[in-house]
Amino acid sequence: MTISDIIALLSGIALFLFGMTLMGDGLKATSGNKLEPVLFKLTDTPLKGLLLGSGVTTVIQSSSATSVIVMGFVNSGMMKLKQAIPVILGAILGTSITGWIICLSYIDGAGGISSLLSTSTLTGVVAIIGIFFRLFCKDKTRRHIGDILMGFAILMFGMSTMSGSVGGLKEQEWFDAVLTTMRNPVFGIIVGILIAVLLQSASAAVGIVQALSVTGAIVFDNAFPLLMGISIGAALPVMIAALGTNTNGKRTALSYLVSCVLGVMACASIYYIVDSVFAFPFEGISMNPVYIAIVNTALRLFMIAVLFPFMDILEALVCLIIPEKNAGARDEVILNDRFIIHPSLAIEQSRLAINKMAEEASQAVLDSIHLVGRYSEAEYEKVQELEDSGDHYEDVLGSFLMKLSGQELSERQERESTIYLHTLSDLERLSDHAMNIAGSAKEIHDKRITFSEDAHHELSVISAAVREILDITLKAFSEENLQLAKKVEPLEEVIDDISNEMKLNHTERLQQGRCSINQGFVFNDLITDYERISDHCSNIAVALIEIYSGSFATHEYLGQVKEEHRDNYDKCYNEYKNRFALESSS
Repeated sequence: MTISDIIALLSGIALFLFGMTLMGDGLKATSGNKLEPVLFKLTDTPLKGLLLGSGVTTVIQSSSATSVIVMGFVNSGMMKLKQAIPVILGAILGTSITGWIICLSYIDGAGGISSLLSTSTLTGVVAIIGIFFRLFCKDKTRRHIGDILMGFAILMFGMSTMSGSVGGLKEQEWFDAVLTTMRNPVFGIIVGILIAVLLQSASAAVGIVQALSVTGAIVFDNAFPLLMGISIGAALPVMIAALGTNTNGKRTALSYLVSCVLGVMACASIYYIVDSVFAFPFEGISMNPVYIAIVNTALRLFMIAVLFPFMDILEALVCLIIPEKNAGARDEVILNDRFIIHPSLAIEQSRLAINKMAEEASQAVLDSIHLVGRYSEAEYEKVQELEDSGDHYEDVLGSFLMKLSGQELSERQERESTIYLHTLSDLERLSDHAMNIAGSAKEIHDKRITFSEDAHHELSVISAAVREILDITLKAFSEENLQLAKKVEPLEEVIDDISNEMKLNHTERLQQGRCSINQGFVFNDLITDYERISDHCSNIAVALIEIYSGSFATHEYLGQVKEEHRDNYDKCYNEYKNRFALESSS
């Protein structure tokens, strides 16, 4: 093998990889960015996930790309690991289709009509059509079809170049020695892994094996271990893509590697055990590109058939290998910008994130109220962490929603996006006031401040009212329940009345000498934060009702709802007034 042959081989590999990438990108673009939403929405059963994984991988020509897409869903919390595993199994199978496409590059015609089916003719015709579409069509879809055809032609030419460059290897003694060594299954699998790792593509690695098979020197015993190794080595790009993801994202990537390793182990064990007993007659059969494609597909089918019934065990295994770092830790905010071009997915991501934010804000308020009566440093730090998390949610989610607003949204998507933007700052302010309450609780504890029995009673009443309005508001928000949202404003007015009455009562106690100035500062701070929390709850509920009613004038709306629905409003107000009455405990 001369230097020119080596250069031709490397250039053939380069053309093959470029052609495959161009064809895959064209196929993805032609699909109109619909593949990711389909994967997300239609994976409710393992069989659907398996079929979709195979189908999408067939289209985009990359099991790694499909797995990375699914990993993004799991990483963002939009898909469970249990849903992702069958899709990944399908991707492992779907990537074998490239081997069959490559087989087209080995079609030859002796002359006449049959010559029209030769590789060179087919490649030339496809290239001409592709370049015509690419240069002269203004329609984007046709231009993408041109990319597909050009990619296919380049791939075919790359395969032909590779095949021509390795033609003389059959006579090389060192090549025969290498192939003989690769009949050792372990060595063959390792070589296959290295090839796939080097090329970062199972399809490209299989293509090289197909190119080498035209020498006639590769037999089944050489090819089978190579193909098993290639299936394992293809997991590397997915593992690299998992860097920086959360625990579930890493588990998803690992499930690709574990599936391939276990599948290969099962396949190799069964094949070599049975072969040692019955001695398969096809071990020494000379392989060609079509045979390579058949064996590659059969191998992957067998791997999927073995693994599919044991997906729960596979899930448990990857969870065992990558355990939760901190079982009590909260999920990190994950909003993937790649989903911005898919508004339905982006809205779903936003919904999950803002509901999580609301849940943490509520927890922060409840924990801070508990601190007032029973202070502990651990719980104080927990409130602080929740407040920091609220700030992070506001920054990340606000930026994400602003990017999303630049996309073309449906009426419902636009409404949901607007609700999230309107309520984001109010949710963040809830955790801020929770931190203020926690600070007051710390001051009470550090200075050993005690309140009178009446003050304690009043604090317990307003605390109960705040818990109630918080529960109603966040439930209405997460469920988009407008009837529940309409109960918030009457309760907010009751809390305002309670606050005013508490301040008057406290002033009276100060005048009577039953409370001190130091007590008064902290007491008033607590009242103010409780009142502000109810105000933000009111803002959230009003925003929800306004946006669904098509109005954005808050003050006008509040006046309107009190006038037009006076009977219902008064009924709710009186119920809450009686329930949270500030009757003296003495």
